Amino acid sequence: MLTNQHTGSVCRKSPVFCWAFSAFYGIIKLVIKMIVKDRIHRDQLEMFSIEEFVPADHLLRKIDSAVDFIHIYDLVEDLYCKDNGRPSIDPVVIFKMVLIQHIYGIPSLRRTVEEIKMNVAYRWFLGYLMNEEIPHFSTISYNFKHRYTERTIEGIFYWILNEIERAGYLSPETVFIDGTHIKANANIKKVVKRAVPQAAKRYEEELMAEINQDREDHDKKPFDGPKPPEDKEITTSTTDPESGVFHKGEHKKCFAYTAQTGCDKNGYVMDVTVNPGNVHDSVAFDGLYDRLTEKNPEIENIVADAGYKTPWISKRVLDDGRIPVLPYKRPMGKKGNYPPYEYVYDEYFDCVVCPENQVLNYATTNREGYREFKSKGYICEKCPTKHLCTENQKNEKTVTKHVWLDYLETVEDIRYTPEYKELYERRKETIERVFADAKEKHAMRYTPYRGLSQVTNWVRLKFAAMNLKKYAIHRWNMSHLYGLYDCFFSNFQNFKNLTPNLV
Repeated sequence: MLTNQHTGSVCRKSPVFCWAFSAFYGIIKLVIKMIVKDRIHRDQLEMFSIEEFVPADHLLRKIDSAVDFIHIYDLVEDLYCKDNGRPSIDPVVIFKMVLIQHIYGIPSLRRTVEEIKMNVAYRWFLGYLMNEEIPHFSTISYNFKHRYTERTIEGIFYWILNEIERAGYLSPETVFIDGTHIKANANIKKVVKRAVPQAAKRYEEELMAEINQDREDHDKKPFDGPKPPEDKEITTSTTDPESGVFHKGEHKKCFAYTAQTGCDKNGYVMDVTVNPGNVHDSVAFDGLYDRLTEKNPEIENIVADAGYKTPWISKRVLDDGRIPVLPYKRPMGKKGNYPPYEYVYDEYFDCVVCPENQVLNYATTNREGYREFKSKGYICEKCPTKHLCTENQKNEKTVTKHVWLDYLETVEDIRYTPEYKELYERRKETIERVFADAKEKHAMRYTPYRGLSQVTNWVRLKFAAMNLKKYAIHRWNMSHLYGLYDCFFSNFQNFKNLTPNLV
């Protein structure tokens, strides 16, 4: 028999039941509270410092301590008059406002200014008191559209990247490259059809020299030169003519831009180029590759997906002394027929052997850089697996092999190396993670700007903000890790001095 300490009654149950009842009764007393009213004091005046309201571990505090924003004055000095005109808004404030927009994924400058007006941390970051007026959003928009040039935006992007590199967080030896599409600010129903000449391939002259050399080696007459570009009909937006139609897989057809991006193994974006959405990744590769190698000649490995596995990209990267890490690419033969790899090229006899062990002899080298190997019709006519090979009326099978096939085979050998297999697996942690964060956390699915130049500046600023955010967090975490280590080491030394016989 036990006495309940809360009610004073005698409990004839088991001790476990009594303890459980006592615990339950105590919780009920904590939960049940009396309602207190009259907590609305909206018209009361207070004096406070915004410094006290921003937590010590707030993200904007980390960013503010990571870099010195005074460097922005050097980047925009030539865009302002030194001794004439009206006083301007502080360029650092303008940049910080846009930085807040991109870091927190706010969709527009108008909404950004509204958020800054009500957020103490944002005002602290800008250096504005609670009763000070925030600059109008149109002023910020005008500066980034008319005053700050592409060179200015590039300067801001590379300044942040250089700060990261000087701190030792950048690893440019391996670059992960990929492209992502950004929906353009254009209506898919407002279009016009027009004919434009096809763009000449950058490597056309080099490829033509290889083709003519190969034709001469086979006693063929060389070509006079590349064909003049033919016109092609494209769909253009009347709202944003510089965007391109994008339609792939389950994606809805829309006008878009594609951002070719390269990052290091830590996820820091090293550079980006923006192209219309109808430009293939392999075509847009050269622009990004040029910028990356110019700024970072120490690059050793280029890691990309199957869309970049072309003869030209393989040749260019290998000729530069770098390693292209590219995955398996599914053969693009007709479904139900023999896959292309079943037709084996014999380099010694310069011929192709088909799955039925018949020889396909060299015929010619075409203008696209492919050697053509053709079978004999009277042999293929009696072949038991002809239905898996060709439907040609002359019973001939034509197999093509590129003049730069050796480079593709070298890339295929690299793919099986354990070191580079592991390197390719890191794409999901690097470039794919960059795109996922940009779209989910930083509002990069849709651009409110129009025109290639404005969209490029917008994307560069977004990636600059992402780099700065990551760098500030890494720097903060590392400094606190060192602080914990120093604290532990000093305490251990004190303990060792006090108890020399025990340690």
